Amino acid sequence: MRIRPVLLTLALASDLLVDAFLINPPSRQSNSALLPRRRKKKPPKASADGWAKYFHEPSGTSLSNHYDSRYEHGILSYEEKQDSQVHMMRAYLDFFKKNNIETWLAHGTLLGWWWNGKMLPWDWDIDTQVSGPTLMFLGKHFNGSIYEYSSADSDPDLQPVIERQYLLDVNPAMIERDRGNGDNVIDARWIDIRNGLYIDVTGLSETEPLDQPGVWSCKNYHHYRTTDLYPMRETMYEGVVAKVPYAYDRILAEEYQEKALVVTEYEGHKWHPDIKEWIKKTPDEIKQERLSRQQARRKKQEEKAQRKKAKEEKEKAEQEAKEKGEAVPDEGKKDEKEEDHSVDQGIKEPEKEPIKMKRNAEPDPDPESDPEPELMKESSGLAHLRHRQLVHNV
Repeated sequence: MRIRPVLLTLALASDLLVDAFLINPPSRQSNSALLPRRRKKKPPKASADGWAKYFHEPSGTSLSNHYDSRYEHGILSYEEKQDSQVHMMRAYLDFFKKNNIETWLAHGTLLGWWWNGKMLPWDWDIDTQVSGPTLMFLGKHFNGSIYEYSSADSDPDLQPVIERQYLLDVNPAMIERDRGNGDNVIDARWIDIRNGLYIDVTGLSETEPLDQPGVWSCKNYHHYRTTDLYPMRETMYEGVVAKVPYAYDRILAEEYQEKALVVTEYEGHKWHPDIKEWIKKTPDEIKQERLSRQQARRKKQEEKAQRKKAKEEKEKAEQEAKEKGEAVPDEGKKDEKEEDHSVDQGIKEPEKEPIKMKRNAEPDPDPESDPEPELMKESSGLAHLRHRQLVHNV
């Protein structure tokens, strides 16, 4: 009999929280006319098991997970995806700059910036981060906002000018700053309402300020120190002004290992340093590489079979010598060990020289030693290291 009053209290508290954080700013255009395909859905309710999942993706292939189910109507082509992502990112950064709200690049998006100030062409995920207070501010004042975008690099005299609309949708469960049941690790999304592609926005908060002061965490177990994040560096990303964490090199190395900063072939793409671009391999190139790998594998198997056969023949000869009472020379075994050692040394992959980079544990004491214009000029982490004349293998 006592359960019902408790449930009513929880429901009332949840409604109050939703009203507090999910309001549209006054004097904004109604979203109903702009979102004819948007499905009405009630905000999730808090329960003893945690918040119900708010954002949903279509089921099916792995690529379907990168679309919001309310606006998805099919998988985009490689070229369509790239075009959508570039303009979606530019619109996102433009919106935050116009409203004087801080956001920065994260995860694979930050890794793309490291290489050439652009997105990794094979990456379907776009990730950004904001602070916890900024997340609350977005939920209260901008949730449900529709942003009207016109391409900044479009010539107004040319037609058609690129004009698109993007939705900022803030998850009501963002008020909970721990992982919970794991259904709401994404706090907000910036969604292209034409096709459902989106940018994941996650908040960072000091969830344990007493036990771990200065440690910022998201709901997906990524942790950062204050000195890793601030002061933020202003740079360029996809042709527009953006921000990256201060110790971007440390963050990338910890999240992806340093090999992600030096490997020049990945996901069917190859890095071309002359033009500073990741270029997708042609079908003929992929086929040729597959044949080369098969040939190398076959050669290695043949060499292994030959060594095994030679070893068996030698063991057989030694056994026959023992049966006849003949002495077995030690030199043969010694030569065999040396041969095996030389073969092993020959097939061992050469060790790569580790990347040498400065670890920014603390901000530079002299601001002039690391001025922001350096990054602004080069517009990528890789170029920044080159500017500082640090060694890297690329």
